[in-house]
Amino acid sequence: MTSNIDSQNPLMGQMMYQPLMISSILVHAKNQHGNTEIVSRRTEGDIHRYTYADCELRARKVAQAISKLGLKPGERVGTIAWNGYRHLELYYGISGSGLVCHTINPRLFEEQISYIINHAQDRAIFFDITFLSIVRKIYNECPSVKHWICMIDADKLPESNSPKILCYENLLDEENGNFEWPNFDENTASALCYTSGTTGKPKGVLYSHRSTLLHTYASALPDSLNIASVDTVMPVVPMFHVNAWGIPYSCPITGAKIVFPGEKLDGASLYELLESEGVTMSAGVPTVWLGLLEYIRSQKLKFTTFNKAIVGGSVCPPAMMNDFNALGVKITHAWGMTELSPLGTAASLKASDLKKSEAQKKLILQKQGRSIYGIEMKIIDANGETLPRDGKSYGDLLVKGHWVISNYYRSDLSPLDKGWFPTGDVATIDQDGNMQITDRSKDVIKSGGEWISSIEIESIASAFPDISICACISIPHPKWGERPLLIVVKKLSVTKKDDLLKKEILSFFDGKMPKWSIPDDVVFIDQMPLTATGKLYKMKIRELFNGYQFKSNHS
Repeated sequence: MTSNIDSQNPLMGQMMYQPLMISSILVHAKNQHGNTEIVSRRTEGDIHRYTYADCELRARKVAQAISKLGLKPGERVGTIAWNGYRHLELYYGISGSGLVCHTINPRLFEEQISYIINHAQDRAIFFDITFLSIVRKIYNECPSVKHWICMIDADKLPESNSPKILCYENLLDEENGNFEWPNFDENTASALCYTSGTTGKPKGVLYSHRSTLLHTYASALPDSLNIASVDTVMPVVPMFHVNAWGIPYSCPITGAKIVFPGEKLDGASLYELLESEGVTMSAGVPTVWLGLLEYIRSQKLKFTTFNKAIVGGSVCPPAMMNDFNALGVKITHAWGMTELSPLGTAASLKASDLKKSEAQKKLILQKQGRSIYGIEMKIIDANGETLPRDGKSYGDLLVKGHWVISNYYRSDLSPLDKGWFPTGDVATIDQDGNMQITDRSKDVIKSGGEWISSIEIESIASAFPDISICACISIPHPKWGERPLLIVVKKLSVTKKDDLLKKEILSFFDGKMPKWSIPDDVVFIDQMPLTATGKLYKMKIRELFNGYQFKSNHS
């Protein structure tokens, strides 16, 4: 049989082509879910409510306003803001009009913030009033910025207008919203996020409209973040941290109600919003959930509607997962990176897992999960050889996919290794595709020729009832090369003496891991160094214990 398809000129499909535009997400939300609420706790102190239809109109006004300011497609526009409706308008108004929305982490040092702004060559900065003091300090250090716009009601703008600051609401009041979203190449840059810069200078990751739309489709899938129109979602993960894990895109595309918590992320404030707004789902890093759990316990409270939470940013301690399950909240363990837009995996059970014991199911859900469609994963050994998916072999984790970085912004050197991105994580992958992070490559402890996982030690220790937060690092050892040291912050209610508590903690490891893997010592500190995104700041922790020596050699 002969084919009518020329192998050199394959037959092309005859389907309508429309470029993947971020603006189309909000237009869809307006058309299909126009009356669905977006609720925000504002920096002004009150609760703001409006709808997707209102948001889409104001986003078009944003596009008009930035054009009137003289900003042109391709230029970068920075935001220094909490999770709120104005920030959401900027996400769409900036990117939708062909400019690049550059979200800036205000928890970084001022020198890092000014470095990032200058490296991005931002032309304008939109900021919440909370960060006015930061703006005043960096104002003269950022020559590329021509406009500083405060996102606040006009009557609450500070009287002292030095440096010269524009009012966001005044800018929007001057526009009529008669703006048509443009179409352009879907590979056009849409958003810019910088890595946290815990090692070296922060690096920029430049997303495209195409990569963002594909990430959005995948993130909302049932075995991914599982967001639906019946959900009320409160993104606790900041919008300045990898686009709040894509939730500001996946909620409008599905029609879910959004509740923005603003700057108040303490347990009491989060619980009040969860209950008053009927939140069903949230997402954030483990440190935030620890604060909520402590508040729930201390006040003997329970959740009425909250039933699922996405935990990422760092490994979710099994004890935390158990505590939430006991409160009727299902935890979805997810993993990703700024370089992955950020979602790479999510943990869920397969049909074949349903017949397994409850203990086996828990072990599966404690892993970081299977890669979602659009992401490929593999682990390699020191020689670059691919390791088997047996759940035991561990090696360097590499990924590739539709929303994975190819180059860092303004860098000619590609981080890719033969088309794969090295994540810096050490992991295992089992036969069902479940990936589990065993450590960061620089955090693995090599003791006497054997590898010890600092993450495993932290996961076990975090279940000890008197520990608030803990970290494990390696300490040089004259006999074994390296040995693990556990650093602990006690819960405020704990009154036990340190020596007694140390013995109890070390005994807690018995039977849970080999004796040679148990930390040699426990050290108590008052406050744990955390990164700007709430992760353990291992580099700073190592600096604190530089030169530390164990009192006695591990035998």
